[in-house]
Amino acid sequence: MPYSRTPLDTPTEHPAAEHSAAEARADIRLVVTDMDGTLLDDDKRVPDGLWEVLALLRERGVLFSPASGRQYATLAREFAEVAEGMVFIAENGTYVVRDGVELSSDPLDPAVAHGIAHTARRLVADGVDMGAILCGKKAAYVERTDEAFLAEVRRYYLEHRIVEDVTAVDDDIIKVALFAFGSAEHTVAPALEPFARSHQVVVSGEHWVDVMNRTADKGAAVRRLQRDLGITPAQTMVFGDYLNDLEMLDTAEWSFAMSNAHPEVVRRARHLAPSNNDNGVLRTVVRMLDLPVHSGPNR
Repeated sequence: MPYSRTPLDTPTEHPAAEHSAAEARADIRLVVTDMDGTLLDDDKRVPDGLWEVLALLRERGVLFSPASGRQYATLAREFAEVAEGMVFIAENGTYVVRDGVELSSDPLDPAVAHGIAHTARRLVADGVDMGAILCGKKAAYVERTDEAFLAEVRRYYLEHRIVEDVTAVDDDIIKVALFAFGSAEHTVAPALEPFARSHQVVVSGEHWVDVMNRTADKGAAVRRLQRDLGITPAQTMVFGDYLNDLEMLDTAEWSFAMSNAHPEVVRRARHLAPSNNDNGVLRTVVRMLDLPVHSGPNR
């Protein structure tokens, strides 16, 4: 499929009939979406009409899967009323769960996780306003205790614990997330260069950098899910907005960047969706699958 990168809901030079024909051919069985900057608006709000659309997808046998850097417990709380049968791709693909059962995980070597924690401590000692979160299967672990930092942690990690030493916790660490009050890309990512030689160091937001095994990303999780369920890339629709979504976009013929996504994400995706603040995910899903919604997304 050619990389048209044309928004479905905005005027383009492409004839409307071209989109209609393409939509008619789509046989979608799996919808995967990032959360922050993609499904949620900039105020972290669930879009109007989400629950109605999820119910319609379930009726049609279409699996909806959130794929996020967020913790599994946080995602499960967000979708608690509709979580049955849903696959949660958490922690940037390092932990995948369905109905409370782990489908896959990719823990870090403890020595690597501890090395990143030591690097974070050195950055703090050098005056960088940041903190590390060691993300385990049971909980997320932090040493920093001020409210400004903990407020950011609580956004994404429902289950979190303040500990004296993050390197002493008894848990499988599947990811290390580092939050900086400034630009994470410029203040934190360069210090992690030694780890980038053997692991993934991903700028996942303006203030966030995630470190994971090279074998772990959202794309790997989606491919495993496709393989297990017998779903093809042509039957998969994916939405993303930031650099930790790039591999995931490669798993689907119907890959969408939000119109306000990172430029590299826009280049990588095959299509554009309206922005996260314009309910882009649901508007696109409703149009592509011709769902009979009665409220919520503007068709």
